[in-house]
Amino acid sequence: MMKRLIFLCASVLLLAAGTAQAAPVKNICGPVPMPGQSGPWDYRLGKSDLSTQLGLVEGAHFTSEVEEGVRGKSTFHVGGDLHYTLVHFPNHHRALATLAKVAIRTHSVQLEGAEFPVECYYDRAIRYAPDDPAVYSLYGSYVSALGRNEQALALFEKAAELSPDDPTFNYNYGLSLFKAKRYDEANVHAHKAYDQAFPLPGLKNMLVSVGKWQAVPPAAPAQPEAAASQDAPGSEKADTKQQ
Repeated sequence: MMKRLIFLCASVLLLAAGTAQAAPVKNICGPVPMPGQSGPWDYRLGKSDLSTQLGLVEGAHFTSEVEEGVRGKSTFHVGGDLHYTLVHFPNHHRALATLAKVAIRTHSVQLEGAEFPVECYYDRAIRYAPDDPAVYSLYGSYVSALGRNEQALALFEKAAELSPDDPTFNYNYGLSLFKAKRYDEANVHAHKAYDQAFPLPGLKNMLVSVGKWQAVPPAAPAQPEAAASQDAPGSEKADTKQQ
């Protein structure tokens, strides 16, 4: 699972950014579920409870050629098959990654054959599965490629908050913190990723290049009400932020 998310997020971040797009407006993104549809279903259950439904949807609409953005399966356009997949599995991680890849490559606000603008599918995924950290991370990778770093930072933060021990989400959040020049926090999340054997050295190399890498992660900032505490702050106190 970790390797799959590393690949999905990295493949989006490596693509050249296009023209910045406006965030989606919910009233143009359609209800979840759509009227009269079967489902929707949670992609995270696709290997177990929903394997039959996922197999049917992917077999007819999310083939390898669709995932690669080469051509559609049920229609000529990739966008049509992605739409079908994401209507039935709104948080389908691989389909969301393909959506971003094709949109960036073609500089498209809305893929040909798709019913909604690109960002609507992320909006719908978050509305359907607000507890799925991968959705926020994939959306963050997409808007980061468009140069919308503040929005990406918030999305990566949410992913790391929902899954504080996941190395991929911590790595992505660390990259975004680095871009914001919040180097101490970037170090914290870099260490959380590398402590879990995250394989990409890019974040560490970036911190080293500006003289900000710390071999030992910095302590979390002390909260004013806890300033008198005798407990030494540990890196785990930087794991989450209370909202």
